Amino acid sequence: MINKVTDSVYYIGVNDHDLDLFEGQYIVPNGMAYNSYMIKDEKIAVFDTTDRKKVDEWLGNAAEALDGATPDYLVVSHMEPDHSAAIKAFLEKYPDTTVVSTGKAFKVMEQFFPGFEIPNRIEAEDGGCLELGAHKLNFVHAPMVHWPEVMMTYESSEKILFSADGFGKFGALDVEEDWACEARRYYFGIVGKYGKQVQDVLAKAAQLDIEKICPLHGPVLTEDLGYYIDLYNTWSSYGTETEGICIFYTSVYGNTEKAALMLADLLREKGVETVEVSDLARCDWAEAVEDAFRYDRAVFATTTYCGGIFPFMKQFIQHLTERNYQNKKVAFIQNGSWAPVATKIMKCMFEKSKNLAFAENEVTIRSAINDETKAQIEALADELSRTGEACAPAKMKCSVCGFVYDPEKEGMSFDEQKDSYKCPICGMAKSVFVEETAAKAAKEAVADADKYVCEVCGFRYDEEAEGKPFDAQPDSYKCPLCGMPKSAFKKG
Repeated sequence: MINKVTDSVYYIGVNDHDLDLFEGQYIVPNGMAYNSYMIKDEKIAVFDTTDRKKVDEWLGNAAEALDGATPDYLVVSHMEPDHSAAIKAFLEKYPDTTVVSTGKAFKVMEQFFPGFEIPNRIEAEDGGCLELGAHKLNFVHAPMVHWPEVMMTYESSEKILFSADGFGKFGALDVEEDWACEARRYYFGIVGKYGKQVQDVLAKAAQLDIEKICPLHGPVLTEDLGYYIDLYNTWSSYGTETEGICIFYTSVYGNTEKAALMLADLLREKGVETVEVSDLARCDWAEAVEDAFRYDRAVFATTTYCGGIFPFMKQFIQHLTERNYQNKKVAFIQNGSWAPVATKIMKCMFEKSKNLAFAENEVTIRSAINDETKAQIEALADELSRTGEACAPAKMKCSVCGFVYDPEKEGMSFDEQKDSYKCPICGMAKSVFVEETAAKAAKEAVADADKYVCEVCGFRYDEEAEGKPFDAQPDSYKCPLCGMPKSAFKKG
């Protein structure tokens, strides 16, 4: 597919409607676009190639745009294989082409194309430039957006930013769909972990006069660029895009689901305009991740399962924490017919998440919803329906001496303190501090690890409550819940 971006800039990318899972995990019902561009001037530069399944089609597009001419440069912005798979085929067809990329990218090329020599190369420096004639390419290194070798290119005469994977989205270009939804899902799924690095690149971009953005996925952006840049700024700073509440649940026999839906109905009755509910066993997990980052409040509802939490919830929280989930108010609903520990475990999983405010009200279901459970859900709905509390600066606790940093007393959030900040009590570095509520949850989890647990039913033997150590119990001791013998207990 060939289109003109401007009189001298051509789109030569391809659509892929045969793909069902992007990167082997993201559902793409509308396919993907592998974007590639060409600038024709006194010198001709091609920007990036394509995925391995589309090499022949892409080479045909490039040849059509060249119209008998010979390319001078191949600019490689990003070495991920959906953009770089045709490098070797392109250079075999046009052997005099000079490859332009970062030093790290050339090392990755050697890994993807072992034994293939690239004699003509230019290592693009950050801030370096390359003149094609009237067009001038200015290189902007963008490490970890979202690979370490990435660079963007700003063409100054037509004010175009070739943004690599930045500002990309899921979906082929011959399908009309909302940009923000699929761009958000793409961003938090693939780039979300690297918010600081995106912020660094946005700071560089702010110094440029940009009129068009040409990403490696999704449409060329030509109008209202402030809208797209503002969204990227919100996403990469882990801010709130939309006020609202998302409820994520897993349910074995439907009782946890009933609680989640009851909470959703109450929240709507109390005036919360946006309430999203996701069944983690059935929904697109990447959609759920995008909601968790988009809204300012979240509820996690699950069952105690095998002494831990239900697998879909465990995996989902891991998806969030590995993407630096932060700056939210979160609440918990747990279900357990005996020894419910889901809330404690979920809190511990968020131990390293920054600036999470845990709701004061919690819900515990013992098998099925009763009047006590309903009262707890009502109280939680009251708390969550009050806005403006989601991102109050968290207290931080020194994990060495226990000193608590109080943002209200100190006059600034802990994140605003310099990296050189040290604990005023023990002198330890800023890195040893953890969010106070998470620290408490972690301490409780460690305490639980010292308890003996029945491997059959999950009952935890509490030595303080029982008045004697577990080892002091006679061999005839049986689990008070399921009747299994003492040998069924294991520590932790």
